[in-house]
Amino acid sequence: MKILYAIQGTGNGHLSRAKDVIPALRNRVEVDVLISGTQADVELPFDVKYVYNGLSFYFGSKGGINFFNTLKKNSIRKFMKEVRECPVQDYDLVINDFEPISAWACKLRGVNCISLSHQSALLSKKVPQPTYRDFISPLILKYYAPALQSFGFHFKKYDSSIYLPIIRQDIRQLRTSVGNHNTVYLPSYSDKKIAGILTQIKQVNWQVFSKTCKKAYRKKNVYFNPITSEKFEESLATCAGVICGAGFETPAEALFLKKKLLVIPMVGQYEQQYNAVSLKEMGVKVLPKLKKKHLKKIRKWVNDDKVVKVNFPDRTQFIVDAVLSKYIIANELTSELLQEI
Repeated sequence: MKILYAIQGTGNGHLSRAKDVIPALRNRVEVDVLISGTQADVELPFDVKYVYNGLSFYFGSKGGINFFNTLKKNSIRKFMKEVRECPVQDYDLVINDFEPISAWACKLRGVNCISLSHQSALLSKKVPQPTYRDFISPLILKYYAPALQSFGFHFKKYDSSIYLPIIRQDIRQLRTSVGNHNTVYLPSYSDKKIAGILTQIKQVNWQVFSKTCKKAYRKKNVYFNPITSEKFEESLATCAGVICGAGFETPAEALFLKKKLLVIPMVGQYEQQYNAVSLKEMGVKVLPKLKKKHLKKIRKWVNDDKVVKVNFPDRTQFIVDAVLSKYIIANELTSELLQEI
């Protein structure tokens, strides 16, 4: 059986999870890897057979997506060209982590495509819903990377097709301690904005990982660093707490490492609004934006030792096997029905 594993390259979470999913898949089947998108800082330690521009979201500097840059740097004509060129017909199955090129290529050519992503979990009505709703965001979740079957990841097992987070082995093997710094990853805010807030909380050091920082530098008690996996993991393992966006992988890893957590969902990022609701229900501190008016709440969080307890067991191979077996069973049943007809 030959599988194409297709990964969204906008943001780091999809590629981080792939570090464990790919070996688990290769324990069972032959696998080629496809990546589309251009905004990730994580590199895969595997050969990548196909690389596409895809559709990328570009971060702004004030807590949200830069929609002008996003529209400017994405080309529908190029996207459709990549969809036409994507050789999904060469595979028995495509497993898709919210990757649009292969998903639409499968839909157009009738190739089996299974979604295995955090975004898939958000399609379940059993997942806690944000109070803010718009018309477009749910459509993006449903049609950005369409699939025949969907399996999702979330902080809790809200539904039968939802699994707990995959925590990669690099994180599971970290030796943790509680130091005198907090780790910060807020890629949709500028360094200037972050420094303007955090320099006013002086009793701790802040280790900020920035997408725009090319060389480490310091502003008072705030230390800015380029994003590298090794440096970030070291900071994460030894910090007192983590402030980050309400994405999926970084909050899940922080909770697994027993770090206190504060999340600030990106403005206009519907997925993060979902995540923020779930995290808040679990007891995680959530702020709507990084603003001076929230300094009192950030100080209170710094002085609070509350850690939300979770249990995220290592079940990557089990999850991969379950997804593959459900596909094989469904495929066999379809074949039997066609023979009867």
